[in-house]
Amino acid sequence: QVHLVESGGGLVQAGDSLRLSCAASGRTFGGHHMAWFRQAPGKEREIVGASWGVGSTYYAASVKGRLAISRDNAWNTVYLQMNDLKPEDTAVYYCAARPDTGTYYYRVHDYPYWGQGTQVTVSS
Repeated sequence: QVHLVESGGGLVQAGDSLRLSCAASGRTFGGHHMAWFRQAPGKEREIVGASWGVGSTYYAASVKGRLAISRDNAWNTVYLQMNDLKPEDTAVYYCAARPDTGTYYYRVHDYPYWGQGTQVTVSS
């Protein structure tokens, strides 16, 4: 079992930056993929990026160049740095985890562990 708690959301203006944190407890953090998803009102939850267990990262095309994911295995924490935020980035952001089984996962139902979500609102 992995327990995830996100923090760092808030109300910002377009062009601002924000860093979200996801603290994990439970099973060995280093052996898991850690992903960030977001869900805007009326839309499906979508992946924005992931930190794979082997150490590489993935970013969705819509956010590539503006978001950066990092993880601190010593502190069991993964971060989502968001720069040049846009109103269309407004959403609830979720941290998710799953064991690293040697392949990559991009879909909501691939992840058994979820945080409660943190709201990010970007005003124009």
